[in-house]
Amino acid sequence: MEIKIDVPKYHPETGITYKWENGFHIEVKVVDGIIQINANPEGLISLANHLLNLAQTEVPPQHHLHFDEFNSLEEGSLELMFQKI
Repeated sequence: MEIKIDVPKYHPETGITYKWENGFHIEVKVVDGIIQINANPEGLISLANHLLNLAQTEVPPQHHLHFDEFNSLEEGSLELMFQKI
């Protein structure tokens, strides 16, 4: 199986453009002291896209992606943040 990911180009005036796969499901919780991210294939592809997006050279350090149950994660999920250093 081959997966192709189209990473939208970063623009300073508009920021990161999120590309979500249809039907994505992402849940973040702690199980026995370990952060666990549960996701279906569409959720994993979406996360991969966001991380590749954040990794672009044009994205400045300290830029971050922030998700919670009110913004893309399943109900009851812990907040999830990725920050570029």
